[in-house]
Amino acid sequence: MKIKVAIVEDDKNYNLALKNIIDFQKDMECAAQFFNGKSAMQKLKSIEPDVVLMDIHLQDLSGIDIVSELTEAMPGTSFIMCTSFENDEKIFSALRAGASGYLVKGDPLAKIIQSITEAYNGGAPMSFSIAKRVLQHFQESKAQVQSLALLTVTEKEVLELLAQGLLYKEIADKKNVTIDTVKKHIGNIYRKLKVSNKIEAINKFNTKN
Repeated sequence: MKIKVAIVEDDKNYNLALKNIIDFQKDMECAAQFFNGKSAMQKLKSIEPDVVLMDIHLQDLSGIDIVSELTEAMPGTSFIMCTSFENDEKIFSALRAGASGYLVKGDPLAKIIQSITEAYNGGAPMSFSIAKRVLQHFQESKAQVQSLALLTVTEKEVLELLAQGLLYKEIADKKNVTIDTVKKHIGNIYRKLKVSNKIEAINKFNTKN
């Protein structure tokens, strides 16, 4: 039984190149080609492909929005983003939307074929550069969690009040301490979080929450 693949890509040349390489495989077939998001939204469910190669920046719709809309209705289909975007916002938005993989268009077509098989078998294929960014993101997140864990209960409370927009005097009044004590707590917070100002400290706090 062949793996049924659908392509959603508005670059006609790239769409055709993907179709040709997929149809060349003994264990795959291109079940459908779409050159815009609207037609993909309307017809993908009835085709029931095993894997969808989805561009992000379509002329009419966002590929991420399409994936978000269809993943629940198509539980048997794996969506692989195949795009030129490599920024964190697009990567994590796509993964949160339900994409099983994320490839960049600079990858060799052989890598895309390998990724289709991997996704079909339950894997999460990614381009090397994307996997590296994802790993780096989680390493940074882990480091932030570890540094926040160094804060005392009082320091965490002060940081939370700081994040709420309270001034030093307002924090001092709320905690029933002097402004100098608040400043001392904030100095300790900066040192433990390895930041140099209030904005950086709040950003680390917000990332954790």
